[in-house]
Amino acid sequence: MHRTKTHFAARVNHVASALERRGIRATYELHDRVLSNRSSRRRLAHDRPRLDETQQRIVASLEAEGYAVVPFADLFPDPADWAAIEEQGARFRAETEAGLAGNGESLRVREGKEFVVRQHSYGVDIGLDDPWFRACASRRMLDLANSYVGLWTKLEYVDVWYSVPQPEDAKRVSSQRWHRDFNDRRLLKAFLYLVDVDESMGPFEYVPRSTGDGPYASMWPWRPLGDNYPSQSEFEEKVPGASVQTFVASKGTLIFCDTSGFHRGGLSWTKPRVLATVTYSSPASLASLTERSYRFTGPLDGLDPPTRFALT
Repeated sequence: MHRTKTHFAARVNHVASALERRGIRATYELHDRVLSNRSSRRRLAHDRPRLDETQQRIVASLEAEGYAVVPFADLFPDPADWAAIEEQGARFRAETEAGLAGNGESLRVREGKEFVVRQHSYGVDIGLDDPWFRACASRRMLDLANSYVGLWTKLEYVDVWYSVPQPEDAKRVSSQRWHRDFNDRRLLKAFLYLVDVDESMGPFEYVPRSTGDGPYASMWPWRPLGDNYPSQSEFEEKVPGASVQTFVASKGTLIFCDTSGFHRGGLSWTKPRVLATVTYSSPASLASLTERSYRFTGPLDGLDPPTRFALT
């Protein structure tokens, strides 16, 4: 397997002093309040997109609960869009299972998260001929991401994932545990199920209203380089199971969520969970906390300003 580690992850793992961590946090806050995000907020204020009813419903649910769920076809009614992404996922699944049956040398995984095989991982060249990337770079997705985050966002990460089934006695590790994403104070992710996902396949789970001023937002609150993985036993004592939303759903289900809120997923004991995912974050995040997963190789001519901003 090809194991990759992002430059940011390598840097954080070797940060030795509290002073260095304070420097990273200060850089983020500077870009959020004064530099990158300030101008990005002005761009949105000067050119707010007009959302249709479906997009408005998604943003309203995100504001209220931190997540929203729609059939992919509600946002992209052209059947050709779904057919192309479904075929992309089926091809990736077949290639992954062939690799798992062999020596696995062609498979892409992240160090510490070997339970997820990735179609792209980091450092890939990608253009609008990639069906999932094309959907993510469209104004259908970008307008609602910008409207929710409150500025012109950067399309930070895009990929297709295959969660490898684990033994029944496997313990939760990494993102299978409850956590907040470190990426940003306010961000948007989307997960598109490419197979039917039941309770045994590691469905995505989320704690509604664990962002903003919600009742769970103050528990282990988000901060740059904060403690985003609390004690799991303590977490389960403070957050009752009834408060957790579990996304058991059919293929073609599109889940939007602000993952600065608590979430987990990906521990399958039976069949592989295959999904497409995307992350939209602020310019401040890319300037201090994260890195873009791809290099856009398509032509910039003809892209409107929000799209060009998101991809570059």
